[in-house]
Amino acid sequence: MKRCLLSLAVMAALGGCSLIPDYQRPEAPVAAAWETGDQASSSTALVGWKAFFKDPELQQLIAIALENNRDLRVAALNVEANRALYGIQRAEVYPQVDINGDGSRMRLPADLADGNDSMITSQYSATVDVSWELDLFGRISSLREQALQEFLASDEARRGVQISLVANVANTYFTWQADQALLEVTQETLKTYEESLALTNRSYEVGVASSLELSQARSAVQSARVSLAQYRRFVAQDRNALTALLGQAAPRLPAQSASLNQIMVAEVPVGLPSEVLYQRPDILQAEYELRAVNASIGAAKAAFFPSISLTGAGGSASSDLDGLFDSGSEYWSFTPSISVPIFRAGALKASLDYAEVIKNQQVAQYEGAIQTAFQEVADGLVARDTYVEQVTAQRALLETSEDYYRLAERRYRTGIDSYLTLLDAQRQLFEVRQGVVTDRLSQLISEVNLFKALGGGWYAEEPPEQREPEA
Repeated sequence: MKRCLLSLAVMAALGGCSLIPDYQRPEAPVAAAWETGDQASSSTALVGWKAFFKDPELQQLIAIALENNRDLRVAALNVEANRALYGIQRAEVYPQVDINGDGSRMRLPADLADGNDSMITSQYSATVDVSWELDLFGRISSLREQALQEFLASDEARRGVQISLVANVANTYFTWQADQALLEVTQETLKTYEESLALTNRSYEVGVASSLELSQARSAVQSARVSLAQYRRFVAQDRNALTALLGQAAPRLPAQSASLNQIMVAEVPVGLPSEVLYQRPDILQAEYELRAVNASIGAAKAAFFPSISLTGAGGSASSDLDGLFDSGSEYWSFTPSISVPIFRAGALKASLDYAEVIKNQQVAQYEGAIQTAFQEVADGLVARDTYVEQVTAQRALLETSEDYYRLAERRYRTGIDSYLTLLDAQRQLFEVRQGVVTDRLSQLISEVNLFKALGGGWYAEEPPEQREPEA
């Protein structure tokens, strides 16, 4: 008996053996830093979304979306599902214990009974069943590690959905502000066109303006009315888009948009090294998936070795229910078994080859994710630098266009220039005012996309310390 217990202890100790290959993170196939002209900083911390977005109304919308958005809810439930799967796989390491109770009564007819009379037999039992597969070569632990990594990958997928949600809410909100501003610009331009039409109509009645000039003035008014209807539609559709992202009716937004010239977002840190990409959820998700595939190789290797299972049962049995637990009614059984793979027609080798191919595929996907992330950040850094110049130039052009319009209007009223010159000045001013709004919107969206590309936006306040996820 002592020798048997010693053997079991040795087998259990050997259960720590693992055939999972040592994991080595693939080298990032990108440069150490971006070509922005800034020296790489040793700090890679990013601010949370509450600190990045300065508009209180936008902060309120983001908080509502994080609470109610259905896509984020599905991603969170997927994490819980993978947590449960990991719990199932983790339980395989431990012995399985069940308690069963059985009872039966049987009547035998006289011709089947030993005697000449019919008889009734009874049997009752209470049993504790124990079964345990000894994980000598790490098959079960490899599958447990695979399930753990898949759970962690699903959590990073949830973070990715959250970051995308924060960015989408911000971009939709800024688009609504821009369309609202464009609507206001169009309303003011329409008023100007209508005043010019009234002036041209009076000049036409006294024979100063031609019918061509009157037709041009009417055309300008109708064109502005077309744009007015278009921007009213855009504003309404922007609100509908916000409602879909929030998962509930959007709160009442102000009738007049906030000025896009205000400081709407914080400045994203410059000079960050490319290692900051490792905190992006899609990169972490790809790495966890790579680790899961790496663990599956250990399980595929362990399948080549014997599997040993221990099954035992013990309890009490009696033909009388009252005597089920009386002295002498005890019984037990112990059934160890071993399964040694001999001939599987190459199935085990094919399974191992498949796992290794999937790992190589996952490595390529991981490297591709890093390259995509690097490009997104590089594009965002270039956009940030160039949009500053573009918006500044567009505002300078606006000042020039306003001077041109004032001069053309004065010269038209005094009869020096024709209406064609005034119409050209009006159209140019309208287009430039639109350009100022759309360029500012593009600048804000590029800042949000850069913040998203760097992996920001998945926490509200200060960044938490590097976590060790708990399953």
